[in-house]
Amino acid sequence: MPRPLSCSLALAFACLAAACGEKSQSPSQRADAPMTIEERGRMAFAACAVCHSVRDPEAPGYATMVGPSLYRVVGARAGHVATYDYSQAMRESGLVWDEATLDAFLENPQQIVPRTRMAYVGEKNADRRAALIAYLKTLQ
Repeated sequence: MPRPLSCSLALAFACLAAACGEKSQSPSQRADAPMTIEERGRMAFAACAVCHSVRDPEAPGYATMVGPSLYRVVGARAGHVATYDYSQAMRESGLVWDEATLDAFLENPQQIVPRTRMAYVGEKNADRRAALIAYLKTLQ
């Protein structure tokens, strides 16, 4: 008889633990909940992460990648990361990375900053660009 009781207790603890874990998840973490725009942007950013970091470039241990860090890029001036060697075109662009400028640049980088070194053809999907920008806004 002790064996079924210990199995029952183990099952009860497992159910309790599962229930507690489920309650601690935010709605966007559950498999059946739709992703937020920021979560969709984070997923889309995976392609950007090949060249760009989201870490603070002034933090200890930061390593420069092919492209500059995009940490705090929203609202910043083009060429704001002191440790990155931007193209002359980017340094002289005078751009401020507000949502409209980011949207236009992500759609067609070469049109917005001719002679930029960024080897990205652009994102034609407006929803995907909006999600990327929403994610970038979280990097504060």
